Amino acid sequence: MTQTTTSSDQATDYKAPFVLGLDVGTSSTRALLFDATGATVAGVLSQRTYQLTTSEEGEVSVDADMLLSVVVATIDEALKQTGERTIAAVAIDTFWHSLLGIDEDGRPLIPLITWEDTRPYAVVADLRKQLDEKAIHDRTGARFHASYWTAKLLWLARQQPDVFKRAAKWLSFGEYMHLKFLGRSVCSLSMASGTGLLITRELSWDAELLQFLNVRPEQMPELGDLRDSVKGLTSEYAARWPALRDVPWFPAIGDGASACIGSGCATIDNWSLTIGTSSAIRVVIAPERTIPPLGLWLYLIDEKRAVLGGALSEGGNMLNWLDTVLKLPALKDAEPLVAAVEPDSHGLTILPFLSGERSLGWHADARMTISGIGRHTSPAELLRAGMESLAARLAMVYAQICSALQVAHDAPRVIASGGALLGSPLLQSIVADSLNAAIYPSRNHEASARGAALLALEALNIIPDVAQVAPALDEPTKPDAGRSKRYQQVVERQKKLYELLLGSMEGM
Repeated sequence: MTQTTTSSDQATDYKAPFVLGLDVGTSSTRALLFDATGATVAGVLSQRTYQLTTSEEGEVSVDADMLLSVVVATIDEALKQTGERTIAAVAIDTFWHSLLGIDEDGRPLIPLITWEDTRPYAVVADLRKQLDEKAIHDRTGARFHASYWTAKLLWLARQQPDVFKRAAKWLSFGEYMHLKFLGRSVCSLSMASGTGLLITRELSWDAELLQFLNVRPEQMPELGDLRDSVKGLTSEYAARWPALRDVPWFPAIGDGASACIGSGCATIDNWSLTIGTSSAIRVVIAPERTIPPLGLWLYLIDEKRAVLGGALSEGGNMLNWLDTVLKLPALKDAEPLVAAVEPDSHGLTILPFLSGERSLGWHADARMTISGIGRHTSPAELLRAGMESLAARLAMVYAQICSALQVAHDAPRVIASGGALLGSPLLQSIVADSLNAAIYPSRNHEASARGAALLALEALNIIPDVAQVAPALDEPTKPDAGRSKRYQQVVERQKKLYELLLGSMEGM
């Protein structure tokens, strides 16, 4: 029987029209095909990895044209797998917060600066001295932080003034793809809200911030909503992809927003918990529902839907780093060793800020700290403490979202996605115990690409409302009261270490 309202990795009877979903993540790109119900079409999947440029100074960037070529190769392969199916549209999600400056001819002036790049952290103190951060956070939903355009642009103006003056446009990678493939680009409200420069209630660029940054309005991307697709590939790509030549290409949306939709978290009753390269907890609300507290952010999906949440720069990246440095077997093989360690039995307290802190305190210059190492501390204990530290940070974010929305701690259904979380039953257990909430693993393992496809199907009037698409879930991982109590001690120790080293949790 065709699965019409759930994930459909197992479905074999697919319903037209079909949508090609492009997911540009921090370490790889994917192309998948989805049918009219949001079912993933088996046999159509192309994934290609790429390397980021990193440095001791905090650089995390990538050559935009190199990344574009990876996306092109991914599309090439997926189209070969599509067979006779007709593609009705292309849906895109990309990582939030990336920044690229291009010249008058559309050529990149700098490498694409990713969300993980911490080099702009030094200008954040100046922003806080000269501007009212709380007022700006209230209207844009974003703090002053190295990951956002406000800090990135000020840093570029100081570090590379000639490049800053030459920039004809500032774009994120989604708009750059549009520009190269279609000759013009549309910046979705979702991507715009991730810059930290959009007034979310007015759906316009923040004139005060642009003036402060010496950025002209015409240098900013053209804004559009999810339905504002672009048709007509340039001659180069029309010849390469005739099947996509005249179909609508929808504007890219933030991968966090699309992951919410794709995992079945399109209503306030279902909250999205993701641990992939990084980590986040998100809930979809009406934009006017709340002004987020300073520890959280509020981004848009579209004009009528927003995402309230908090994100960590750490997730699978931190666990993989620990695994490599400690010379343990691959994470999956090391799991039995770590599971044999009793919860919080190691005497370790970790601040897991391998790439700086985002929620809740927004110290981009923070670094990973491990306290309590002794002569007999084992690698398995260190990796277990790393998992517990990550779960503790997520527990703090979860508690602040509950407080902001004035909901009971056990009211939402927490739906889990992301490769690092879904691939580790132990991590699922630790997170459930730390949140003291059941977590439901999503069967939609490609939640980001699926979310973008579902929103495209809604824009095409194929699906009336993505909120009506029921999530496909596995049995929940339920918390254990005894372990939850022990993990609350991890949270309290972490808070004390944080305050000792970094000060206020709100980072003001």
